[in-house]
Amino acid sequence: MKNCSDGQGFFALGQARTLRPAMGQPTLKRTPLYDTHVSLDGRMVEFGGWEMPVLYTSIVKEHHAVRDAAGLFDISHMGEFIFEGPEAKKFLNKLLTNDLSRLEPGQGQYSLLCQDNGGVIDDLYAYRLGDQRYLLVVNASRVEVDWMWIRAQRNTHYKSLELEMHDRSADHAAMALQGPKAAEIIAGLFPQAVELKKNRIAEFEFGSEPIWISRTGYTGEDGFELITPNGQAVALWEKLTALGQALGLVPAGLGARDTLRTEAGYSLYGHELTSETTPIEAGLGWAVADHKIGFIGKDTFIAQKQDGVSRKCIAFKMTGKSAPPRERYTIFSAADANREIGEVTSGTQSPSLSCGIGLGYVETAHAKSGTAIEIEIRNRRFPAEVVKRPIFRKPD
Repeated sequence: MKNCSDGQGFFALGQARTLRPAMGQPTLKRTPLYDTHVSLDGRMVEFGGWEMPVLYTSIVKEHHAVRDAAGLFDISHMGEFIFEGPEAKKFLNKLLTNDLSRLEPGQGQYSLLCQDNGGVIDDLYAYRLGDQRYLLVVNASRVEVDWMWIRAQRNTHYKSLELEMHDRSADHAAMALQGPKAAEIIAGLFPQAVELKKNRIAEFEFGSEPIWISRTGYTGEDGFELITPNGQAVALWEKLTALGQALGLVPAGLGARDTLRTEAGYSLYGHELTSETTPIEAGLGWAVADHKIGFIGKDTFIAQKQDGVSRKCIAFKMTGKSAPPRERYTIFSAADANREIGEVTSGTQSPSLSCGIGLGYVETAHAKSGTAIEIEIRNRRFPAEVVKRPIFRKPD
């Protein structure tokens, strides 16, 4: 396993590892689609406490299928929180960086949950399902942490607010249908879903129960994310697979999900986002609503926007032949070979560009697009260039 096509590109992130947890560790969780993945020869790995498929055939093949046709991902490990009541919006607006007041029923937005000092607890999607009902979709590895933080805030500071909150993560499965053929595929099962605009969500009927479908994704392609009760997950997966087979749809694993999101320049919690980084440093200031009153972390964000930050998250592309850059590799100034200026947070071989790409933090003076930098790979330094996100752009 020496290149991106065999799955090692993803293992290098430190997020996935071989199974067999050590004695005394909790048993790994399985999604309702686990048996389906095994039947498709999915290579199962540990990811955030779950057994998940890193690939079925190869990362490169699955990556190109998503760019050219469509891929179907199991994202059942992610969490779903429901908030409802006359003061649900007020409560969530105190906790989240973005402004839920901007949402109409059926709309969603990217947002962050942060500490008082601005450090990121998680990044997530917030949807307004109805006048007084909201859904948060959170990262798999952060479900318990997020829920404990939210409950602590409610019990400590907002106990008098009129709302109910429920962690529904264990009740739901989810999948992401991504790629240029995604709309054509989903039209065969949910014709009205094609009418959804980006970041919109609606409820549809499948089998005997309702499901949510949103026009969102984590690949840089058009696509849909479907949240369904656990009991219907296999039937929904099989129906989408059958509809997409003639259009080039393939099952896709965590490996392709990672190469796709890196090409798109999307942050991953535990890499670009941690409790030690702020949204401003991460280049996500657009998801921080300065005009809101008294939300957690606001003072830090306002100060950083006014005074600037000492480091920024950048995207970069290798400009010469090299092995792929990886997490924690050191970034140097090209103008001063002895000066360390930062560290890689995500790195891979780009199947679309056929070169190494990545994300990382550097001193602000070196964060401008077009700046020449060097990445230390296996004790040698190789040239790279800071680029705008997304790193990969499809030709018009």
